[in-house]
Amino acid sequence: MPAGEVITDTPAPESNLVAHARRELERIGEEPDAIDWYLSVVRAFTAFGHSGGSASVMLPVLERLLRFKPLSELTADHTEWIDRSEISGMPWWQNVRDSRAMSHDGGITYWMVHEADAAGGSDAAPVHWSAPALNPNERSTIR
Repeated sequence: MPAGEVITDTPAPESNLVAHARRELERIGEEPDAIDWYLSVVRAFTAFGHSGGSASVMLPVLERLLRFKPLSELTADHTEWIDRSEISGMPWWQNVRDSRAMSHDGGITYWMVHEADAAGGSDAAPVHWSAPALNPNERSTIR
């Protein structure tokens, strides 16, 4: 230990964001174990020193990832689509990046399960066109 360093058992004060999260979670009566978990996530986020500006960019990306949503367009790349024909008894593919996306043509076009449910079936759902498969050196943009 360097000369002059003082060892203390006093924990560092909580950041404003951690204190806010604790207050809000306690206010809604969240269970103590759940509060601890939420606070560990908030602490991990604050450990990177995000300011209001960087947090406003990071949070939408993090939310999409935590909801298993893709960050860019679905493509017609065959590695993005799992053949589910054996299960369904007809040509049927499911996207690995967004499990709500289904296709009858291997991913060239697709529909979203939630849209099909709202429309009364996959025949009535809006049809989406997949983006072309990317070359290995290309990057797609966040949508």
